[in-house]
Amino acid sequence: MRLTTLLDTVNQCGSGRWPTGGSTATTQDRDRLDELVDDLIPCRSHDPELWFAEQTVHVERAKALCRTCPVVAECLAGAIDRAEPWGVWGGQVFVSGEVVATKRGRGRPRKNPAA
Repeated sequence: MRLTTLLDTVNQCGSGRWPTGGSTATTQDRDRLDELVDDLIPCRSHDPELWFAEQTVHVERAKALCRTCPVVAECLAGAIDRAEPWGVWGGQVFVSGEVVATKRGRGRPRKNPAA
């Protein structure tokens, strides 16, 4: 997903979409903007698979990285609006389109607590 698509809702305090077509901004300008903010958006600068991991440790790492993101609230709102089926969005875990507190790993749960 292009960053400009994600930031459409926060552009100039929600005043509209990023300039397109007949405006003075070109595709090259938008690409340059994307490059400049890649380091600010964790999901753009880290392995994308981290946000869709199965292992709890990786999911928690993605959630921690989300906490440093400047558009975390907008990302979460967008994921809720789109009813994302799974993954980490806006620092929250989605499973079957619902936000869950923690993601349970694969396999059967233990009968007895881990020692």
